[in-house]
Amino acid sequence: MKIKEAEIIELMLSEKSREKGVRLMMDAYQSRLYWHIRRIVVDHDLAQDVLQDTFIKAYQNFHQFKQDSQLYTWLYRIATNESLQQLNKLKRMQKTDEDPEYHLQNLMADNVSAEAEEIQVLLQKAIHSLPEKQKLVFNMRYYDDLPYEEISKILDMSVGTLKTNYHYAKQKVEDYIKANYTE
Repeated sequence: MKIKEAEIIELMLSEKSREKGVRLMMDAYQSRLYWHIRRIVVDHDLAQDVLQDTFIKAYQNFHQFKQDSQLYTWLYRIATNESLQQLNKLKRMQKTDEDPEYHLQNLMADNVSAEAEEIQVLLQKAIHSLPEKQKLVFNMRYYDDLPYEEISKILDMSVGTLKTNYHYAKQKVEDYIKANYTE
């Protein structure tokens, strides 16, 4: 049985049914949000923590959901912000002699499954070499197949800017793979 977004919203708006609404919201969006977060923070455990924080924030701040966008758009925005906050926290915690990008590259290498093909590894490295905004736009467009209008609401950027960022990101990813792929 597929739960409709309107049902979740209705349940979340009522004090009596909020707990049920949260459970349904988690069931409906947990997987999609996890993979969105995971592509940003890379590490599985950190992604789980950010996912939990996302649902807690959504629960605590549901009164701020204006229903002028879809529920998943609002949740993606929270998840994106939480992910970026965690990355910034990680970067601040890094010792001055250790490069945060090096740490993220190591996390990524640790989280690639043994049977992953070289091209998959290269794709992930290419994506993680992108500037933060291009990385977010690329992930949401390429992996989540979100329309630019939804990404615009999530990241609070114009559609034109998003298209430009995606175009540059895609070109950089292609160039990175071409430069580093050995047959």
